[in-house]
Amino acid sequence: MLYDLLEILFRAAVCVATVVALTRLNGLRSFSKMSSYDFAVTVACGSVIASSIISPKENLFLGVGALVALFAVQSLISFVRTASPKVRKSIENDPVLVMENGEILHQNLRDTRMTEADLFGKLREANAFDLRRVHAVILEPTGDVSVLHGSGDEDEEVSARVLEGVRR
Repeated sequence: MLYDLLEILFRAAVCVATVVALTRLNGLRSFSKMSSYDFAVTVACGSVIASSIISPKENLFLGVGALVALFAVQSLISFVRTASPKVRKSIENDPVLVMENGEILHQNLRDTRMTEADLFGKLREANAFDLRRVHAVILEPTGDVSVLHGSGDEDEEVSARVLEGVRR
């Protein structure tokens, strides 16, 4: 029993040290949610770490190798993604506008499989208490929802660059 606990502690220490080292090498983006592949790598890393720690029959260094491979694939995809707009377009979702100038874009809401309840929940989270002051609500490729709202001044508008690449 004590031996099992010590082995788990050792395995956890090795896995955590490996992830910290790989994150330092690969950068903070390693565990971001910037794209669907980032999310997939993050989930896969968690799975590899868990199985490496609690599966004493498995070789620990296979788990370390799997972590290195996941980080390497993520790094390669990031490199290719930045070098090729075609690759980027094929692996990333576009952000989608679901509300504009206080009006809900119902078709976009349906296309993104969001409900009005989801939308209103995100508006509340963003302290948007007046729909007339909501300039834009965007479902980001990460699944996050960005709410751009202001004070209600008529001259206030969202810069075109902020909405660049957002599907209307």
